[in-house]
Amino acid sequence: MTDVIVVGAGLAGLVCAHDLVQAGVECAVLEASDGVGGRVRTDVVDGFQLDRGFQILLTAYPEIQRRLDLEALDLRQFSPGAVVRTTKGNYTVGDPLRRPSQILPTLAAPIGSLADKVRLARLVLSVRTTSAADLLRAPDGTTLARLQGLGFSPQMIDSFWRPLFAGIQLDPDLEVSRRRFDVILKMLAVGSTAVPAAGMGAVPAQLAAALPDGTVRLQTRVESVEGTAVRLASGEVLTARAVVVATEGPEAHRLLGSQVEDPGSRATACCWFAATAPPLAGTALALDGTGSGPVRNLAVMSEVAPSYAPAGRTLVAAAIPGPDALRPDLLPQVVEQLSWWFDSATADWQHLRTDVIPHGQPRQAPPFDPQRRVVLGEGRFVCGDHRDTASLQGAMFSGERTARAVRLHLTG
Repeated sequence: MTDVIVVGAGLAGLVCAHDLVQAGVECAVLEASDGVGGRVRTDVVDGFQLDRGFQILLTAYPEIQRRLDLEALDLRQFSPGAVVRTTKGNYTVGDPLRRPSQILPTLAAPIGSLADKVRLARLVLSVRTTSAADLLRAPDGTTLARLQGLGFSPQMIDSFWRPLFAGIQLDPDLEVSRRRFDVILKMLAVGSTAVPAAGMGAVPAQLAAALPDGTVRLQTRVESVEGTAVRLASGEVLTARAVVVATEGPEAHRLLGSQVEDPGSRATACCWFAATAPPLAGTALALDGTGSGPVRNLAVMSEVAPSYAPAGRTLVAAAIPGPDALRPDLLPQVVEQLSWWFDSATADWQHLRTDVIPHGQPRQAPPFDPQRRVVLGEGRFVCGDHRDTASLQGAMFSGERTARAVRLHLTG
C-alpha cells in the first residue's frame, strides 16, 4: 500500500511524481521498460549517441525553463532558420530578427515569392507578440488552412512549411490544429532549438534523479488497473489511495478503457548514419523542399553536438515523419533519396540503426482542446501529452496539473 501509484516513467509521470513527493506524498512509479523517459531516450551504439527518433528541445517552453537545469544539460543549439534543398541546390531561409546577416540570402532563395517572405516575417512577428494562451484560444482549423488563409503560395507551403512542420508535428499533410502550430512557431521564434550534449535522454534522467531512491521500479509492466489497484504482468497486485496512468495515449486507453479515448497516432522514423565527413556544413536543420522521398528533415548531429559522435566521425539523422515511417522498404528509399541529395557522396555511409515509432505523437487535429480532463473519478487520474499539447511542454505540464488534482483528492 502506498499513497499514489504512477504508471509510466515518461516526462509526465516523472513530473507528477516529483510534485507529489515534494508535497510529502509517497509515490511508486512503475515503468514497463528498462529505463526512464518513455519516448525520450538515448542509446549509445558504436560510440554514437542515438536518440530514439529525431528529437529536439525548444528552450522557450515554460516547463523546460522552470523544471530543468539547462546549464547542467550543456545544451548545443541549432542555428535559427533552415537550409532548404531545392532542385537548384541548398538555400538558407533564416531568421532576420535574430541574424540580420541572413536577410539577403533569405530574400534571394528560390523558395516562394518575395510576398511569401514578407508574409513569413509578419507571421513570425505576430506569434512572437501574442501570448501562448491567446494563441490557444484562437479560432481553430488545420495548419494548412491557416497558411492558405494567410496567402502563402503553394510553392512556399510545399517547399518550406510542409517539411518543417512535418518534422515537428509529424504531419506531412498539415492537418494538425492551427492552435498548436501557432504555439510551436512562437517557441521557435523566441527561443532556441537544442539538444543536450549527452542526448535527449538526459532530460528524463535529470527529472528522475530528483526522486528518492527506489521510487521508480523498472521492467514492471502493468497488466490492468482495477479501481485503485494495479495488477502487474507478474500477477502481483499493488494498491494505493490514488492511481495515475501516465502512459502514451493508446496504452492509457488499454488500461482505462472508455474513460480515456485512444487519441490516434502519428508515426515517425529516423535513419541514423555514420559518415567520414559532414554532408552539410553548419548547425542548421536541413529540409527537403522537393518532396523527392520519405526524408523531410535532416540534421548533422555531430555538427550541432560533437559529443553525439566519436572523434573524427560524423553522425547524420534522417527523419521520416508520417505514414512513410511505416513503409517496409523505408531504408532503401532513404538511401536513394540521400544519394541524390548529396550527389552520391553517401556511398561510404554506415547505417547504424533505424527507429520506427508507430506512436510518435497523438493526432491532435482540430478542434483541439489544449487541456483535456485528467481527473477520472474514484481515485483514478491520467496524464500525458495526449491531455495537453503533443510536446515536452505538454507532457510536463500535464504531469503538473495531475499532481495538483491528486493532492486535492488526497486532502479532500
